Amino acid sequence: MKITVLGYYGGYPTATDGTTGFLVEDSGYSLLLDCGSGVLKVLQQYLDPLQLDAVILTHYHQDHIADVGVLQYYWQLRQGQRKEKLLPIYGNTEDPLNFGSLTWPTATIGRAYDPDETLQLGPLTITFCRTIHPVPTFAMRIVDKMGKILVFTADSRYFSGLTDFAQAADLLITDTNFDSTKVGKMWHMTAAQSGQLASAAQAKQLLLSHLPQQIEHQRILREAKQQVDGIPIQLASTGLQILL
Repeated sequence: MKITVLGYYGGYPTATDGTTGFLVEDSGYSLLLDCGSGVLKVLQQYLDPLQLDAVILTHYHQDHIADVGVLQYYWQLRQGQRKEKLLPIYGNTEDPLNFGSLTWPTATIGRAYDPDETLQLGPLTITFCRTIHPVPTFAMRIVDKMGKILVFTADSRYFSGLTDFAQAADLLITDTNFDSTKVGKMWHMTAAQSGQLASAAQAKQLLLSHLPQQIEHQRILREAKQQVDGIPIQLASTGLQILL
């Protein structure tokens, strides 16, 4: 399984880098995990979007779905051989309006996932964990045929249930939007909490994503590293590729 970072900021893109999106590839299968602002532009550097097998969305906040609309236009207007007649876009049905928008005539079709059930997409087996966020949001545990495990927390504040869900992940990608100065109610994790989660879950490696624009990223990295012993930690960056 190969994971390519297409965007990694929370909230809004900068002049150079976009918001959340990852390309997950295994055994010829290509899955787009979230599709934030700027993701489609970067995706084209690695894969013709017409060659996607599917898209899956953790939730419907714009920093995770902003490029879904232009991806639909791409599939509608771009000439070329499609891997699928209609691109399936998987999402939850707890927001019927946003789920309905995943279907676009002649281009894409919205497909529901049941967060209480296992979803099989090609060689990838996906299970879900509801997170703590203002809208229905689901962390994902993606396992390939070799047993390699990718866990993406999606957007969430820290809670103990993430530990079991992320257990023994070969790669844990966390929502890391705050440093240690953050106080009050949180809908995202701090760098220290990301480190604590990786340590408690005995993850093999940790990737810090959903990063803030106005906090120095090396500080985020240092604070996460203070919570772990021997677990490699990286900051997400556009084009970073990790092979499991």
